[in-house]
Amino acid sequence: MTHSDKRSYYFKIDTTIKRIRSFMQKGLTDGGIDLTVDQWVVIDHIKPKAGISQNDLAVDTAKDAPTITRILDLLVEKGLIRRQMADDDRRKFNIYLTEEGANLHQNALIVIGEIRRKSWGTLSDEDYEHLVRIMDTIHKNVIDN
Repeated sequence: MTHSDKRSYYFKIDTTIKRIRSFMQKGLTDGGIDLTVDQWVVIDHIKPKAGISQNDLAVDTAKDAPTITRILDLLVEKGLIRRQMADDDRRKFNIYLTEEGANLHQNALIVIGEIRRKSWGTLSDEDYEHLVRIMDTIHKNVIDN
C-alpha cells in the first residue's frame, strides 16, 4: 500500500481545518471582531469585488445558496453589507460593503493577519508553495473525477 492509499491524509486535512477555524474564531472574538469565520470569509470576498452577485459570491466562497443567503441576511442585520437589485436582472442582487462593513473588514484584517502569522509559525515561503501545490493537486483530482 502506498502512502496515498491511506485514509490518514483526509483525516489530517479535516482535523487541521477544524482546528484552524476554532483558532480563527477565538482570535476574532478575542480581537473584539463580531463576526463568525464564515461571515469573515464572505466579507473578505466582497471587499475586492464590490457589487459581486450573490450567486458568484456563493461560488467564490464554496457555499451553497441557502448558506450564503443566511450569512448575507445576518450581515445585513448587522449593517455590514447591503443588497442592491441588479440593473440587468431583477431576480439577482449585487452585494456591497457598507461603510461600517468596510471599517470592520479593515480592523478584522489586522486580527486575521496575526492569526495567520501565529498559525504559520516557522514554516517558510517554500513550505507554503508546497502546501498550495499539494492542495491544488488534490482539489483538481477530486473535481476531475
